[in-house]
Amino acid sequence: MWPFGNKTTRKARSFARVIRAKFDAAVTNADNVRHWANADSLSADAAASPDVRQTLRNRSRYEVANNSYARGIVLTLANDCVGTGPRLQLLSDDTEANDLIETAFADWASEIRLPAKLRLMRMAKAVDGEVFGMLTANPKLRCPIKLDLQLIEADRVANPDARILIDDAVDGIQFDRFGNPVCYLVLRRHPGQTGFAPALDGYDRVPAEAMVHWFRADRPGQHRGIPEITPALPLFAQLRRYTLAVLGAAETAADFAAVLFTDAPANGEAASVEPMDIVELEKRMATVLPDGWKLGQIKAEQPGTTYGEFKRELLNEIARCLNMPFNVAAANSSAYNYASGRMDHQTYFKSIRVEQDHLEDVVLDRILAAWISEAVLVEGLLPQPARTRDAEFPHQWFWDGHEHVDPAKEATAQATRLASHTTTLAAEYARAGRDWESELRQRAKEVALMRELGLTTEQRVPAGRSDDPEEDDRAAA
Repeated sequence: MWPFGNKTTRKARSFARVIRAKFDAAVTNADNVRHWANADSLSADAAASPDVRQTLRNRSRYEVANNSYARGIVLTLANDCVGTGPRLQLLSDDTEANDLIETAFADWASEIRLPAKLRLMRMAKAVDGEVFGMLTANPKLRCPIKLDLQLIEADRVANPDARILIDDAVDGIQFDRFGNPVCYLVLRRHPGQTGFAPALDGYDRVPAEAMVHWFRADRPGQHRGIPEITPALPLFAQLRRYTLAVLGAAETAADFAAVLFTDAPANGEAASVEPMDIVELEKRMATVLPDGWKLGQIKAEQPGTTYGEFKRELLNEIARCLNMPFNVAAANSSAYNYASGRMDHQTYFKSIRVEQDHLEDVVLDRILAAWISEAVLVEGLLPQPARTRDAEFPHQWFWDGHEHVDPAKEATAQATRLASHTTTLAAEYARAGRDWESELRQRAKEVALMRELGLTTEQRVPAGRSDDPEEDDRAAA
């Protein structure tokens, strides 16, 4: 026996010391040193420092305000995500109480213009990276419940003095030792407002129970958001610069109606002409050129044949960080066929559903809980069982459905799913953003009225769609 194992073991150990795992992406050399120069090991909050977030917000707002594509993308995102607004549906066994509470909440939501505020919140989340909503009282509301949602820009939630570090605070948000927000430091005036002075204007401490903070965390431990279009900001700038450069080149070529040129060498036999002289031309005239000179035009090279392709590729890359397909971002489906358009929309609408679920969890459920807390204090507004301390309010939110490109195909597929019992009326109505109980009640009223007026309510069933083969044969005949 060898003193430290047998010979084979010693060779294996020696061999193990020679071989080392290696990742090409971790190698720094002359070819990639400049590319990775800005890579760092900062924490999530340190990377998204107040100065960095302010710079990103300013540039994002500027681009959305001046770039038509950026503005359209953000508006489309808000409209597709929020639409005309969410509808509340309670799921308790008391149908009458459900209808009463749903109607009262819908009236209040309309009074405070909740759908418009939610669309603005979605836009701010894309442009600013985050948005704050303070639950406050508004005595000017006409409905019995005076609860209101006051939207606050991210700039106002900050430490009142950047030179003073507040314990357990991340730029205006104080946390407990478990990481839960305790209160928000809200500046009474916007820092960008004329005459703003932190020492004079002061700030308010808003408890976490009264504040809604909606943002997307991209890293663990991140407490403030950055604009969702941050990766696309340099691309937006390139898109605008390229468009202006192409336009400038085309205009420069078009500005020269004609030029005089000669093939004669310098100091040759051509007549002497003042260089860069300008000659006014009249329409439909005949003229004589100086001896040895010819009349020509500058050949327009812009826009090039790759101009449209470059813009399409750039827009496609811009929209990718928002999970938005090109035809939605550009509002142009001319290069799509039916199948490719449907496939691209699947990823986009799945992303929209994720956003809606996040909005329900962070914003809508908080608003509903605050509304119920106020509603139980108003005599006669809610049913008595709903005003008890242990009352529960199981619920769900309905959103606008997305129109199908081919309604006939969708209706056929829907009938097939219902006939094969692979779906329910509740699921199909929810897909369209409607409450199945309300729709069926309305349909029952319509059918009853049609029968009363002597109108037919029978519909032809397509062959092979019913459960009765004889009925299918009759329909086919």
